[in-house]
Amino acid sequence: MESRIIRALTLAFAPSELIVIDDSESHRGHGGYKEGGETHFNVKIRSKVFLGMSQISAHRAVMSELKSEFNDGLHALSLDIGDA
Repeated sequence: MESRIIRALTLAFAPSELIVIDDSESHRGHGGYKEGGETHFNVKIRSKVFLGMSQISAHRAVMSELKSEFNDGLHALSLDIGDA
């Protein structure tokens, strides 16, 4: 799942910075957790694409790009979004 997230966000936003961290283990016992992880991620992304976008619009853009990942088991993202 991590590589899918990286690939999708790289293709969509050509980020100057992209850090994707699997944080699933800290959600053990919470909704959406699956043994083996890959359900909860922290994402830091910086891209010129976000220049002039509101945080809400930028979050929606990222979430939209990850629709298929959410359909395949991604449960939650913590997003830190900024322009390059």
